[in-house]
Amino acid sequence: MLRLEHISKIYPTGEVLKDVNWEVKPGDRIGLVGVNGAGKSTQLKIIAGEMEPTSGEVIRPASLRIAYLTQEFEVDQTRTVREEFWTVFQEANQVQHTMAQIHHDMQTASPEELDRLIHKLDKLQRHFEALDGYGLEAQIEKILPEMGFALDDGDRLVSAFSGGWQMRMSLGKILLQQPDILLLDEPTNHLDLETIEWLETYLKGLKTPMVIVSHDREFLDRLCTQIVETERGISTTYLGNYSAYLQQKAENKEAQLSAYERQQKELEKQQAFVDRFRASATRSTQAKSREKQLDKIERIEAPTTEVKTLHFRFPPAPRSGREVVKIKNLVHIYDDKILFLGTDLEIERGDRIAFLGPNGAGKSTLLRLIVGMEKPTEGTVTLGQHNVIPGYFEQNQAEALDLERTVMETIHDEVPDWKNEEVRTILGRFLFSGETVFKKVRSLSGGEKARLALAKMLLRPVNFLILDEPTNHLDIPAKEMMEEAIQNYDGTVIIVSHDRYFISQVANKIVEIRDGEFRTYLGDYHYYLDKIAEEKEQARLAAIAAEKAAKKAAKAGKKRR
Repeated sequence: MLRLEHISKIYPTGEVLKDVNWEVKPGDRIGLVGVNGAGKSTQLKIIAGEMEPTSGEVIRPASLRIAYLTQEFEVDQTRTVREEFWTVFQEANQVQHTMAQIHHDMQTASPEELDRLIHKLDKLQRHFEALDGYGLEAQIEKILPEMGFALDDGDRLVSAFSGGWQMRMSLGKILLQQPDILLLDEPTNHLDLETIEWLETYLKGLKTPMVIVSHDREFLDRLCTQIVETERGISTTYLGNYSAYLQQKAENKEAQLSAYERQQKELEKQQAFVDRFRASATRSTQAKSREKQLDKIERIEAPTTEVKTLHFRFPPAPRSGREVVKIKNLVHIYDDKILFLGTDLEIERGDRIAFLGPNGAGKSTLLRLIVGMEKPTEGTVTLGQHNVIPGYFEQNQAEALDLERTVMETIHDEVPDWKNEEVRTILGRFLFSGETVFKKVRSLSGGEKARLALAKMLLRPVNFLILDEPTNHLDIPAKEMMEEAIQNYDGTVIIVSHDRYFISQVANKIVEIRDGEFRTYLGDYHYYLDKIAEEKEQARLAAIAAEKAAKKAAKAGKKRR
């Protein structure tokens, strides 16, 4: 269906892809993985024809239709949802727009002008029918509910919908093109958990082959049938989902190491024989023969060391009192929206709480209330009185960092008494080395800003970590280091994150914000999922029982009449 053969890509800054070989077959759902900068999005752009490889080729049929959902999908906020879908069919859309204008003009036209407009409208209607315009209209009406929209949502403005719903619009527009292959670049970015789960279920139901770039390991686990890893510019294909890829990679590395060590022992043994008897009168011939055999042996390479990633631990901090945060009768109104309705919550020492809820439920606002950046409308949000030392990681690093300072200056400002060597040492642990320490913050990527903000957090010991989307912009190895650091941290942690795998690794308690209240689940993420499933089943059974009771009451009422 589509095959990449010996693809390389060289930018002015260096070689990103060296030898990439993999293929897409019917039914495949392929996940592209690798560290930031490994060339995953570059591969999607090459497949989509937006970029030419330096060498190699993409082999595909000329008629193959490829649709590409980029990280920054574009929708026009001033259109209605239905108009936004119509933009996919450019010619039919233009004809329909002209017909609407004629209908408008006919209302005030003179008799002579009206005749001309009727003739023009008739011609346009025939053109619209030739383009299967009414069939396209039916396709749009069909895709609306598939994307989760009510039919009357079609007449609402795009601007009335959240980013998650706008992603659904972009996906729907792509699917209306009836692609043969679907390319998805970080499709779960900035989506809440409910929308991510909807997207997973929807994509699973599609028969269209797809290639997915994502740092969401749970998403890759649930969706993918193959994983293609790009490391040091070379691709390797693994069958199965993300978990299967991790297992296969570990097994391959172990097998390669064993084979390498066995061969090294044998080579050393043969070389020792050659060295010992090379000058021997009786065995030199045998030694030379073995030396020739040694030269012909194909050497097994040692497993490559892991790609460089950040490595850190949160510094030990003084022990806090048992009570870390107390929230009492919290009411908070934000932009005329009531987020919290007189709810209570206590956070205790050692808690690692993940706050869940849809976008707009107030998760980030709650963190700002806790650190004192906002004041509640009513009620109290107070830190514990005994030695609570908070450290806050903001979601939007562009706002949290001074864009005009350099990387080096950002750290030096926090610890002015440190020597340059000490600053460079901590920056090196966060992958800032050489000249990169003199880059201005404004020129850093999202991932680099996230790493710099993390480095700042390590400068002063804290015993209460407040983390708002800490894994945004981090690649998978960096997320794994973050998980390990939190698991080894002996303070208290509260987290807002849409990364389900991350939550499952670090949280020991879940607090869901639902209908303006806190609902606490005293277990990890999987315990929470089990409890939610139980609640849904109980609600379903209660609804069935209520329906039966209503029917029974109605029947009894008829008998009494």
